Amino acid sequence: MRIGLFVPCFIDAFYPGVGVATLELLERFDCDVDYPFDQTCCGQPMVNSGCHDEARATEALFVKNFAQYDLIVAPSGSCVHQIRDNLTAIEQTPEVKHVRENTLELVEFLHDVLKVEAFPWARFEHRVGYHDSCNTLRNLGHGKPSELHGEYFSKPRALLEKVAGIELVSIDRPDECCGFGGTFSVTEPEVSTRMGQDKIADHGRNGAEYIVSADSSCLMHQSGCAARIGAPIRFKHIAEILNGASQ
Repeated sequence: MRIGLFVPCFIDAFYPGVGVATLELLERFDCDVDYPFDQTCCGQPMVNSGCHDEARATEALFVKNFAQYDLIVAPSGSCVHQIRDNLTAIEQTPEVKHVRENTLELVEFLHDVLKVEAFPWARFEHRVGYHDSCNTLRNLGHGKPSELHGEYFSKPRALLEKVAGIELVSIDRPDECCGFGGTFSVTEPEVSTRMGQDKIADHGRNGAEYIVSADSSCLMHQSGCAARIGAPIRFKHIAEILNGASQ
């Protein structure tokens, strides 16, 4: 099984360590991973803004880069959602359909495909609150939103529970949006900021030292909100913890 690693543009620009951790983690499980150097954006920012025609060339390049792989894996739920559900500005050729049907978010790949049972190299001795982003929770099936299914469940939490020393805390509203929402945070900054602060407060009053997520965009938003109010909480992508980060 040959895997194409997709590292989203904002992770490449702002959080390159997440991309490195993802690659190293996949290699720890003996995956045959390749990184196409011509990759750029998946087109999500344009599509989220309603500019579908403008996303056509970006989508075509994405397919050109990744059609050769059996699976495409990315450490970003929102970008995977874009590829699977919104890569529609271009003609739906067999190559496009292959890419759309075989792109997986990292947690999905570890939990559903590899069915990982242990991370023997990982130890994280901190109290952690997990943030399920809207895209991973509702569009990718990372878990079951509590208001729809009763008991709350999260695939990422199931993976984190296998990390030595970690203490996962439960928050009051685990499936509530943090307020980022891509361009929503630009068009409605006041509402977005208040939602981010509410999310941080929920984690804080339940004792979390770290907020962890599979979406760096949500972490970026929340870390900015936390910095502005002086909240003593830290942020980490799940790939980094599963790959062995200690702080």
